Amino acid sequence: MKKLGMYGLLLGMIFIPNTLLAQDEPKDVVVMDDGFQDIFFEAIKQKSIENYDKAIEALEKGKAIEPDNPIVYFELGKNYLAQKKYKEAFDNFQKVTQMDPKNRWAWVGMYDVCYETKDYNKAIPIVEKLTEFKEDYKEDLTSLYMNTQQYDKALELINELNEKFGTTSKRELYKADILKDARYQSAEKNNLLDRIKKYPQDESNYIALIYLYSQSNQEEKALEIAKKLELAIPTSDWAQVSLFKFHLNNNDGDNAVKAMNIVLPSKKIDQKIKHRMLNEFLIFTKNNPKYEPDLDKAIGYFADDKEVQVAKEIGKFYYAKADWDKAVKYLEMHLKNANEDMEALQLLLQAYTEKQQFDALAKKADELTQLFPTQPQFYYYAGLANNQLKNFKKAATILESGIDFVLDDVALEINFNIQLGEAYTGLGDVKKKEKYFTKANELIKSQKK
Repeated sequence: MKKLGMYGLLLGMIFIPNTLLAQDEPKDVVVMDDGFQDIFFEAIKQKSIENYDKAIEALEKGKAIEPDNPIVYFELGKNYLAQKKYKEAFDNFQKVTQMDPKNRWAWVGMYDVCYETKDYNKAIPIVEKLTEFKEDYKEDLTSLYMNTQQYDKALELINELNEKFGTTSKRELYKADILKDARYQSAEKNNLLDRIKKYPQDESNYIALIYLYSQSNQEEKALEIAKKLELAIPTSDWAQVSLFKFHLNNNDGDNAVKAMNIVLPSKKIDQKIKHRMLNEFLIFTKNNPKYEPDLDKAIGYFADDKEVQVAKEIGKFYYAKADWDKAVKYLEMHLKNANEDMEALQLLLQAYTEKQQFDALAKKADELTQLFPTQPQFYYYAGLANNQLKNFKKAATILESGIDFVLDDVALEINFNIQLGEAYTGLGDVKKKEKYFTKANELIKSQKK
């Protein structure tokens, strides 16, 4: 919780015994020669060197001389607060407010005590009083309501401050926390509806209300507000975010595409929202293949995305679904700009294998053995492809070159030996065939132990 002001003492005012900080100076000052000033000066001096006990001792003497002087009690409060004697500090500041209710700094002193002792409930009526002096204290009051779980009052005050001064990130965080509780959403929905009527060109109110309706599964009302936003602000990209979802739910692919193509290039919309839209459209496209060209276009909007490699993720999506044609398509698309992505390269080679596209597999794997001469996986796929193409001699040469790079990967070593057995079977070399198949079997048995 942020706290606003701390009190201070203006030295030029110590000659005015019946006034306090932040008060208007009187035009005529009567200096009383009763020893009070010397005592008061001594108290100030001792406080300045942090000798609070002696400062308090001097102030008690001053109080005996002028028991109705509020500045004595104010200074006592400050010294006790410096000593962390919170009850004594509070009592003296309170005494000042009883003598002079309009003295803001005495109220601030009481607030300081409550703040340091974390007595937020006790602080609330004090800060409510302080808001009469300075409206800035309403920010403190908001935090106090949050700390004491008076969320209805906090929400009302947040809306008041937002209306008057505009939003702040802190207040918006508070508001988001409050609105997680459905009990407060109804009041906020009404507030937002009122604000939409009052400020029809303020996009943020529509967006907040759409979000609230969506969170409470009131999809029809959310759509209604999205349409209102589109009518009020035809250029609003945010309206299209909501309309996109509704078009998908209605199986209206054409309008969903139109909405998506407005949102994805927009600089106003967060990338996370765009990723979510693309994922939803990907699932839609899987069941509606005619929109695949639109999916390809959508991927282009993410070409510079450093956080999520969209084409790769879509390739992996189709790979997991065993849709090998589409897996190959999107993995190849990704690898045009990321040709050293080992995970994507291996997925692509396996997808070629699943498709029995052995010409493409042999060509790609052979290229990769040249680019990455110590990566055994690429030799394996090159050997497998040449075996399938009945290029047995080439397969054996490649596999024997690559097997030396296999380290601590028993599964891959088994596969190498199987493919070598296949190659020498094709070459008619029974001895080597048996050697490699036997080795593969031994490795398989060792894995079962």
